[in-house]
Amino acid sequence: MGLLSNMFGSFGSIFGVALTLISSLTQQQTNGKSLWGTLQAPTFPLFLSSNGLLGSLPWGLLTATGSNPYTQAPNTGVTRRYDFTVQRGVIAPDGYQKSVILINGQFPGPVIEANWGDTIVVNVHNQITGPEEGTSFHWHGILQKANPFMDGVPSVQQQVALSHGTSDSWYHSHYSAQYAGGLLGPMIIHGPSNADYDIDLGPVFLTDYYHGEYFDILKSTTAPLQSGGNPAPLSDNNLINGKGNFDCSTVAVGDTTKCTNNAGIAKFQFTTGKTHRLRLINAGAEALQRFSIDGHTMTVIANDFVPIKPYKTTVVTLGIGQRSDVLVTANIGSSTSSFWMRSNISTICSLAKQPNALAAIYYDRADTTKTPTSTAWNVPDPGTCANDDLSLTEPMYTIAPSPPTTTKTMEINFFINSTGNFLWTLDGTSFRANYNNPLLQLANLGKLDFPEIWNVKNFGDNPTVRVIINNNSPAAHPMHLHGHNMQVLHEGPGQWDGTIIRPTNPQRRDVQQVRVGGHIVFQYDTDNPGVWPFHCHIAWHVSSGLYANMMEHPLDIKNLLTLPLLLAQTCTQWTLYTANKVVNQIDSGL
Repeated sequence: MGLLSNMFGSFGSIFGVALTLISSLTQQQTNGKSLWGTLQAPTFPLFLSSNGLLGSLPWGLLTATGSNPYTQAPNTGVTRRYDFTVQRGVIAPDGYQKSVILINGQFPGPVIEANWGDTIVVNVHNQITGPEEGTSFHWHGILQKANPFMDGVPSVQQQVALSHGTSDSWYHSHYSAQYAGGLLGPMIIHGPSNADYDIDLGPVFLTDYYHGEYFDILKSTTAPLQSGGNPAPLSDNNLINGKGNFDCSTVAVGDTTKCTNNAGIAKFQFTTGKTHRLRLINAGAEALQRFSIDGHTMTVIANDFVPIKPYKTTVVTLGIGQRSDVLVTANIGSSTSSFWMRSNISTICSLAKQPNALAAIYYDRADTTKTPTSTAWNVPDPGTCANDDLSLTEPMYTIAPSPPTTTKTMEINFFINSTGNFLWTLDGTSFRANYNNPLLQLANLGKLDFPEIWNVKNFGDNPTVRVIINNNSPAAHPMHLHGHNMQVLHEGPGQWDGTIIRPTNPQRRDVQQVRVGGHIVFQYDTDNPGVWPFHCHIAWHVSSGLYANMMEHPLDIKNLLTLPLLLAQTCTQWTLYTANKVVNQIDSGL
């Protein structure tokens, strides 16, 4: 166990804040064309109008409490179009200058905004050179009902998007660990609200940050251990909305010219007496985040696209890929007050050199150049690496789980293969993708005989699937299911004892933490024929094989689904490209 204790032990340091908040770098230098993290960042309306005028609600009489979000989604007839150009660029989000991959010159990327019931079309132009790379965009949390080809996972489906749901989410590359190199951005889907608020301040991205190139880190995580492989790299920093400071005295001697102290932190404006909506998104590569605002209690109103009965807390815990919408009222102190916003990486559960991120919140008349002097809440890290207790998170719309027609137990574990590589396993298999043979297209052709390494779980025509995950590995894992919201029946230490938390209306979300030595139990109705990825959302874990494909209703995939022409063209272009180019796939591919 010496190897494991070295790989997964606690790390962390606290970096003192500067005495002034006047940044030494411009926003262009730190974040390109992005306005996230600045006082010029946009606020957001309750909904978008189709004609530029505010009128009736786009979702009509549907509500968060009385309408089934899976069967009663509206069809507004509105299409929202976005155009993304993906290129390399050099920025310094925390003062350390490095090459990243940008969307329209921005980090984080531009917002995708729509109403519940709109259609979203995103045209992605891949201009990644030096070297060339493929890319694929996943629209995280969008269920893609009857539209599985647009989920955006290479080797399974492919690109672009259709939207329904309420609340907030994000989009990101699903090609290798590419999103750790910058390819990510927010999505806001406006829908019926389950709580009143005054101002929507939009996304709050929480991201661990690495100074190394993502592909170099990937090479290290997938290298044989005897050759210096490191399956658990430490992040260098922690950012809020793509911004943070870094202590340049800690960088290697040869890198000092790349680093500038006091690059600048994110800033937010609160209006005195008003209630603000913050859309928290853990969009990092590995770290579990603990988010708080000094002196302010937060009201949690949604998790992962699912409106919940509001509850109050001082700290929100988010694993990679998870989102929580919170309401915060500016009623502490006076209109000249300022406070720290904090997001701390749990050094018990994650690996970080500088785990503590800060942003500044200013009330209306506060001096935005001065440093807040507020004190953090005294809420010690419980060290369980779990989400808030399931009893706290009750969906607004009640759905009781159906009796399962099949149950699948899967174990998370790891092994060292014959070449000395560290690989994660799910149900005994370490996944590896084949970009040129997308599973969904093969199933659409009626081909269901898959290699074991593709880790396909064919649930046939079972209407309800229950899954028990036992984590016998030395790390916690945020487990993400595409195409469905999981009904999370139970989570905790050890083996499941058969108990279901709130059996009439369990928590629903698309990412759930499973603690070290613990379990999660979830189920879902197979109402969305397709091949749906199920994986750990830690970039380095899915790259090392912690992934499975959940297939449902294969006959419907063959008989009822039609491959979109645009997708067929994309696949043809990829086949032609790979006929003359060797794709350097050093990991699972996802």
